[in-house]
Amino acid sequence: MSLINTAVQPFKAQAFHNGKFVEITEANLKGKWSVIIFMPAAFTFNCPTEIEDAADNYAEFQKAGAEVYIVTTDTHFSHKVWHETSPAVGKAKFPLVGDPTHQLTRAFDVHIDEAGLALRGTFVINPDGVIKTMEVHDNAIARDVAETLRKLKAAQYVAAHPNEVCPAKWKEGATTLKPSLDLVGKI
Repeated sequence: MSLINTAVQPFKAQAFHNGKFVEITEANLKGKWSVIIFMPAAFTFNCPTEIEDAADNYAEFQKAGAEVYIVTTDTHFSHKVWHETSPAVGKAKFPLVGDPTHQLTRAFDVHIDEAGLALRGTFVINPDGVIKTMEVHDNAIARDVAETLRKLKAAQYVAAHPNEVCPAKWKEGATTLKPSLDLVGKI
């Protein structure tokens, strides 16, 4: 069963954020758009490149009214040390969420049982706490956060314009489509 259009399940996790340990729950995801990015573990090879990419695009996420959450199966203590020792991870101004009990990785269906790690999963969640996009793939393939930002903006656009859809490669400001019988077979 797909997680699309389902509500995020209740959870409680600890995160390292802006020099402090903070609690993150499903309540943090309510009232604004959220992007949750799952990564296998701290101190790996591809993960810092993705965190740096998210950090480089973070101002655009904030401008779009969204918060970014990075989740690994490590503890918030590991995330503190990772933030302090990796120049790439040190750029992160968003919460680095620990999931050592695998509550989140299981709830978002990205858990690898035999490894105790997460797959690379990306989820865009609307202000009601409902999952609108998801992407999950092999851990050897790092993501392009600019594409996540594009998907966020598309989800925001169709939420604000329920009678329109965003076509392939849609970018903010581009033409959308208004589904109708007249369009069938003409695109």
